[in-house]
Amino acid sequence: MTEDDLRDLFAGLGEVSIRRMFGGKGIYHNGVIIAVFLRGELLLKGDGQLAPELEAAGCRRWTYAHRRTGSEVSMPYWTAPDAALDDPDEMAIWARKAYEAGLR
Repeated sequence: MTEDDLRDLFAGLGEVSIRRMFGGKGIYHNGVIIAVFLRGELLLKGDGQLAPELEAAGCRRWTYAHRRTGSEVSMPYWTAPDAALDDPDEMAIWARKAYEAGLR
């Protein structure tokens, strides 16, 4: 996704800024990170309060294997619901929840 694609997708939330990070892009709203775009995948910010909703929507939590220990590390980001990737109105709902998670 290009930066213009990301801005269009998140337009229902309001203005977003995009910054390079982790070899990908961080998406911010009002200075709060709400999502990252890494390796061709859009990941929304989540927390313990939002996690059950994300799981119910079929989203996966971003995890990776620690380089030294091999243990699995869970990050506070989740794949976006499939329906939200094609529908800016649906994405606005999830983006608002991700923003609220970022504020917490």
